[in-house]
Amino acid sequence: MGSIKLFSLLPFLLFALVATGDAGDELGTYVVHVQPKENHVFGTTDDRKEWHQSFLPDNGRLLHSYHHVASGFAARLTRRELDAVSAMPGFVAAVPDVIYRLQTTHTPRFLGLDTALGVRNPSVGSGDGVIIGVLDTGVFPNHPSFSGEGMPPPPAKWKGRCDFNASSCNNKLIGARSFISDGNGATPGGPPTDEEGHGTHTSSTAAGAVVAGAQVLGQANGTASGMAPRAHLAMYKVCSEDGCASVDILAGIDAAVSDGCDVISMSLGGESVPFYQDSIAVGTFAAAEKGIFVSMAAGNSGPNYTTLSNEAPWMLTVAASTMDRLISAQVTFGDNLSFVGESVYQPDNLTWIEASLVYAGASSTPFAQFCGNGSLDGFNVKNRIVLCDRGGNVGRVDKGAEVLRAGGAGMVLTNQFIDGYSLLADAHVLPASHVSYAAGLEIKNYINSTANPMLKIVFRGTVLGTSPAPAITSFSSRGPSTQNLDILKPDITGPGVSVLAAWPFQVGPPSWVPPMPTAPTFNIISGTSMSTPHLAGIAALIKSKHPDWSPAAIKSAIMTTADVTDRSGTPIVNEQHKAADFFAMGAGHVNPDKAMDPGLVYDTATGDYIGFLCSMYTDQEVSVIARQSVNCSTVEKIPQRMLNYPSISVSFVPDWSPLAPVIVERTVKHVGNATAMYQVQVDMPAGSGVNVTVTPSVLWFSDVMPLQKFRVLVFPLNASTTAVQGAIRWVSDTHTVRSPISAMFPSH
Repeated sequence: MGSIKLFSLLPFLLFALVATGDAGDELGTYVVHVQPKENHVFGTTDDRKEWHQSFLPDNGRLLHSYHHVASGFAARLTRRELDAVSAMPGFVAAVPDVIYRLQTTHTPRFLGLDTALGVRNPSVGSGDGVIIGVLDTGVFPNHPSFSGEGMPPPPAKWKGRCDFNASSCNNKLIGARSFISDGNGATPGGPPTDEEGHGTHTSSTAAGAVVAGAQVLGQANGTASGMAPRAHLAMYKVCSEDGCASVDILAGIDAAVSDGCDVISMSLGGESVPFYQDSIAVGTFAAAEKGIFVSMAAGNSGPNYTTLSNEAPWMLTVAASTMDRLISAQVTFGDNLSFVGESVYQPDNLTWIEASLVYAGASSTPFAQFCGNGSLDGFNVKNRIVLCDRGGNVGRVDKGAEVLRAGGAGMVLTNQFIDGYSLLADAHVLPASHVSYAAGLEIKNYINSTANPMLKIVFRGTVLGTSPAPAITSFSSRGPSTQNLDILKPDITGPGVSVLAAWPFQVGPPSWVPPMPTAPTFNIISGTSMSTPHLAGIAALIKSKHPDWSPAAIKSAIMTTADVTDRSGTPIVNEQHKAADFFAMGAGHVNPDKAMDPGLVYDTATGDYIGFLCSMYTDQEVSVIARQSVNCSTVEKIPQRMLNYPSISVSFVPDWSPLAPVIVERTVKHVGNATAMYQVQVDMPAGSGVNVTVTPSVLWFSDVMPLQKFRVLVFPLNASTTAVQGAIRWVSDTHTVRSPISAMFPSH
């Protein structure tokens, strides 16, 4: 992989500023990386701020002064001022602020955390003693999901604070702070209150307390619980309605590290950029170095390949998949044709609606098929069910709102081809059903061939035990990784579709009256934003059971025990109901029970990451990430494929030869019983064009020999396909440790 020279970085940044503002005089927001002050320990935070202020032209420009996760600060500067700062001794690099975007009653049982009787599985525990820091839109502290009843005080290491009034924080919600600055035009200051709902939802998914009687519009009734209901929560508000500024995110990570968090969950992401230009990658590197596990969203830009966010190997990159629950709104039309559909809103006073059917795309208004605001003006939809296409940058619930505004009786939302069979249950504002692309084609054919088409939506409520489950959803971003091709990403998938969790306000039609107006409010939403806190909570469960395990060991436990088959025993499928590849699901679907006892783990030290980075970047670029001066000539460089990662990815060179295998080495640590023997099994598709051998084929472990190395030889035989995927499994009497293998030929 080629590296970008640091000296070319600053002119590029200045060009970007010129492109968006007047020549030299418009303020821009930057993260400025500086060399650590040699032989100097700052006595106080004010000392550090004073030093950082010395780089700046006057007071009022400094937004954040970083301590733990970056050597530098965030500031507002003009282009000319940035020129001056870049000439000062100690300057390393300046990166413009980036705006990132934000990417359960049933999931604990679906994941095996709770038994069929709703009792917590004792083998996984409840996350006692672990602190989860969530960086998001804030939190609604008065929701019962954040009740401190029965919770012990936080561990003595906790150093954080609560910026709500004293009664709002407790032994569950132990910290809450806001880091919103005016760098991106947002209003700075203010309490860490959640005005969007997203942060309340994600934090309660990770570690919400047990709340009986949870439901959304009367659906998905049950007991809500976070993955780690006994873990402590700290909220760091870094996002507003305007998005999430990278300078604020970095400040939030800095605080989470300082406060004593064990796990960080971030359901946000942006475009793929080199790690030294990525404030999230820089901040989470320091967090991992300090023993903090980081769970990150893979992104919602699927299903196309190379659409990932958050690709660094020191973070867990989480894809999204379904669970076995359907909130059924079945559509019936024509000669008894019937298709599955979903909607959270199910009218109380009727079990079905039937009306004449019209396709919004029949309107003469451009792009009316997407049912955007005002698109149905002048088109007769009164008392009719309107078929709307998914997409067009119009929210799914917003489409229904347009149909309702125009006088429609209901909506059928149909997927486009790219979304296939992926359905989402939303709290619509009118009777509605979300159906697959295949169903949509049949409905359109019916409309085009029928003089007076009619359609019925039948509301069947919450249905459990549906299949296929899990299945990768269409929006979940896909690999391979752009920044490190020989690191297989995403890492794992977890529940991210139609997830119920806490919400600050009532959802659904304005006319809907809850049976108990004072009952707590929940919402069902979807995204890798939802799967990410699931994995953060599961990581907290593992951390509680194994407090001495490193973030890399916890990640390994999650990945090597993952399921690659669904609940029926068939391979996990994607949105087209075809077998999902590793670029969609990573190592597979998380299995928390197995992850508690993985048998073997692949561990990685900070020095390994430095060697990995030195194989990709210049000294100065690595120094930005490492927060110290790095001389890569004195560091043993580790090629991407040689990083001790739980999965294996190799990319063959254009002039590959079957006589020249790619060699990969790994080290595994035994974390099971005192003595164990593991034998290797290689699973590669027959006739795939790739052959894999492993030496040695047997690994022995004991108290005096907890570590063993092995070598994998990947032989390219023929390039009949671009990517070949399989696995190696180390099998003992009690454990199976599975590592996916992806081998990529140059694109044809």
